[in-house]
Amino acid sequence: MAESILRIGTRASRLARAQTQMVADMIAAFGVVTEIVLIKTTGDKILDRPLADAGGKGLFVKELEEALLDHRIDIAVHSMKDVPVQMPEGLGLGAILPREEPQDVLISPHAARIQDLPEGAKLGTSSVRRSAQVRRARPDVSPVMLRGNVDTRLSKLDSGEMDAIILARAGLKRLGLGARAVNALPTEEWLPSLAQGAVGIELRLSDSFATQAVARLNDEKTEIELICERAFQAALDGSCRTPIAGLARYDGKTLSFRGEVLAPDGSDAIATQFSIDIDIYGKSEAARAGREAGEALKPKAANWLAL
Repeated sequence: MAESILRIGTRASRLARAQTQMVADMIAAFGVVTEIVLIKTTGDKILDRPLADAGGKGLFVKELEEALLDHRIDIAVHSMKDVPVQMPEGLGLGAILPREEPQDVLISPHAARIQDLPEGAKLGTSSVRRSAQVRRARPDVSPVMLRGNVDTRLSKLDSGEMDAIILARAGLKRLGLGARAVNALPTEEWLPSLAQGAVGIELRLSDSFATQAVARLNDEKTEIELICERAFQAALDGSCRTPIAGLARYDGKTLSFRGEVLAPDGSDAIATQFSIDIDIYGKSEAARAGREAGEALKPKAANWLAL
């Protein structure tokens, strides 16, 4: 009988390939043979304008999900911050890996903190959340569109096209660029994107081979954090133009969450937070708490969510 091969779909960027190789190595440790399949997504093709102008949601996962549904791949590896809360029928998450540090990082030759950037500095980002947070912290700083993979963004900074950029610490570390991630923005002051730092594995729910192959990779602590964050996101139901931030932390006993919706120009924000005691089996409680936090915030942020 021929040996079954688990086909792993991924985007072709260096970060996506690094994350996928990490998953492949973990699966191979259990004796499963893998094959990596590179797939170009809509989000990879759009480099001349903000993703919000192209629809925003799901642009980095759509083609991967189509490949799953067409049985061209068996699992897909995603950065969870790119994954819409609503998945196509028949697909679901098979595992969420242990979360890397979720902070954003400021990279600049001029300053270690946003507060110390020169007046009128140009700061590169493609994120509506980061743009709003920058405008809130430093109204004089000009966010400028910065698309492309991590290497492209760093190259544009190094060539002097902008004075600073903000990237996710997790991606830099996974690319071996941790030395450039020294100026982490504290989450107490600067909430990251929901699900930032987490890698998830999507699969066909009917595929028992894939389900068994990845189940042992799941990190329950990270899963509970993301269940809470994604329930908050689903309840808000904001558009891709809405700046939304949030972070859940679970220590095995207490689930703590802070979240906010910002005005796009950074002039205002509506925030929420809670802390509840749940055990490792309290996934439904995590979902309920995140959902209720989002539902409480939604009417207060209605104007920004409708953008």
